[in-house]
Parts: sequence; C-alpha cells; structure tokens
Amino acid sequence: MKKIIPLEEGDYYLTPEGYRCFTEQYHLKRGYCCESGCRHCPYGFNKNKLKKK
Repeated sequence: MKKIIPLEEGDYYLTPEGYRCFTEQYHLKRGYCCESGCRHCPYGFNKNKLKKK
C-alpha cells in the first residue's frame, strides 16, 4: 500500500492551465521516482530516453 504524504506549502503550485505541479520538495518527501516524467524530478529520470524509434 502506498504511503499518503500530507501536502504542505511549497509541495506544489498551480500551472496557468490549472493543473497541480509537484515540486522537487514534494518528490524528495515521497522518496522514490514514479517514472512519469515529472517536471521537477530530483531523481534524474528522463522519459524521452525510454521512447523507441
């Protein structure tokens, strides 16, 4: 079961389109990479490297 991380100030911001974008602070609290290509991924995951030609 996944651990629920309570949101705090600085964990996310709203994009101009109205989406919630998680910050590096939140990702580090979560403690692992979800491999979704997050904008502020502190783990160095690059979704483009997985795409096949």
